[in-house]
Parts: sequence; C-alpha cells; structure tokens
Amino acid sequence: MSELVGLRLDDVTLRPQPSIVVHGKGRKERCLPLWKTTTTALRAWLAVRGVVPVPELFVNARGEAMSRAGFEYILEKYVRLARQQCPSLAAKRVSPHVLRHSCALTVLEATKDIRKVSLWLGHASIQTTEMYTRADPSIRLEALEATAAPHLRSGRFRATDKLIASLTTGSFMRRPKRAT
Repeated sequence: MSELVGLRLDDVTLRPQPSIVVHGKGRKERCLPLWKTTTTALRAWLAVRGVVPVPELFVNARGEAMSRAGFEYILEKYVRLARQQCPSLAAKRVSPHVLRHSCALTVLEATKDIRKVSLWLGHASIQTTEMYTRADPSIRLEALEATAAPHLRSGRFRATDKLIASLTTGSFMRRPKRAT
C-alpha cells in the first residue's frame, strides 16, 4: 500500500502509453502499463483532485498527501456502502492487501505468465510469486508449463571424435589473429 499512497504526479504518464512508475522497497523502480479502465478512473481523479501544493497523486480532503491509514479508512467506508448493494460482500474480507492479491490474480489470468505477475508486484524472486499458481489449478498448470525447461532427452552425453580431438589439441583456446 505504501507504493500506492507514495505515487507522485510525475510518476504518471497518460500519453502516449498510459503507465505509472512504482517505487518499491530498496529503491527499486518498475514501470507498469495501465488498463483503459484504470486510465479513465485516473483522469477522473485528476479532475477532482485539482491543484494542491503536494506532489503525491492521492491526497486527502485537506489537500495533503494521503496516508496508509487514510486509504484504509476510505476503502472501509466504500466497502460498507458496497455491501448494501451486494450483500455477499458481508462474508468477504476486503483490505488493501486483498486488493493487491486480486490484481495479481487478474494479471495471471490475463497473461498466463507468472513472470509478468512477479514483475507487476515487484517481487525480487519468482518463488515469492508462485503462491498465485495455487489459487486456480488451470492457471497453475499453464503458468508452470510456460516457465518449464524445454524437454530434454534422457541418456548419456557422448562426445564426438571431432570434439575430443579439438579439446585435446587445445584448438578451442586459440584466439583468432587480429587484422592490422
């Protein structure tokens, strides 16, 4: 959530390709493309946000940078309202972290590529991202097949006589002469 509330206006590019630059842990940066619906919502937010003296993209009612607690408060407020229209939400937990996981699963469903999800989330290791493959068995299989090593034949390697000869003569070590 720190990545979200820490976004600055200069981290947002709406043209030609809508994207944001996210600043993660350890000064890591990643540039993420925006979906059309996200771009539309962001444009609407910028119109409402107006001109305020802080560089952060998301501000509170006082025009100050939004805090993590402020974001949680607003999310909780709108989840309560949504539950009135959609009672099944009453049985569900909604938090910033759950939204992050939902986004990750959406990216995995759309791309079938666990590596893209890892990049999207800013994970240092793909092993951290593999938990998403356990959410849906069909996605798991497709994602793992996409990252699996190519099929290799079993058996022993047998070097050819030509390879053995080149190794024993040291010809592979010779450097080509430079033209002068």
